[in-house]
Amino acid sequence: MRMKVDYGPADALIVVDLQNDFCEGGALAVAGGAALVPGINAEIDAARRAGALVVASRDWHPVDHASFAHRGGPWPVHCVQDTPGAAFHPGLALPEEAIRVSKASAFDADAYSAFDATDLAGYLRERGIRRVIVCGLALDVCVKATALEAVREGFTTLLLAPLCAAVDPSASDAVRRELEAAGVTVTTEVAP
Repeated sequence: MRMKVDYGPADALIVVDLQNDFCEGGALAVAGGAALVPGINAEIDAARRAGALVVASRDWHPVDHASFAHRGGPWPVHCVQDTPGAAFHPGLALPEEAIRVSKASAFDADAYSAFDATDLAGYLRERGIRRVIVCGLALDVCVKATALEAVREGFTTLLLAPLCAAVDPSASDAVRRELEAAGVTVTTEVAP
């Protein structure tokens, strides 16, 4: 499956947190996470061929991160630095030149957006990026935060809805409406 997106050199495809711990069998699995890999790989290939930038964000938590339940946070232990759970899904075809953005790596602060404390926005502006295309995991957490922050940073923002999965699937429609209200274009169009 390929989405109906025409990529160009002023675009960045941001693949959000397609990591083992967020896919089936992981510590904080999102149903349908692994099934997104082939479609996201097709987008990565299309983006590369058109000269667009490919960015992959990842949770990269220290062992005793503030977001973990034993520290009073809302989540089980997940995506601990240098563990198999923090690795990108093995089927994800990230090119060597893809920009890998690690977030939430400080002990005392969580970060959901790929832009949070990473200076990704400044980097994209330096590269002449004007539009970001967002997909990945999880729609109702880090994908949403990344798309909202992209709009706040002044980027034209497109969400590839079929290439996202939510922790709470029943929240998906509300999240899409929230994103659209904030200025994100949500597309479900698949290329013929």
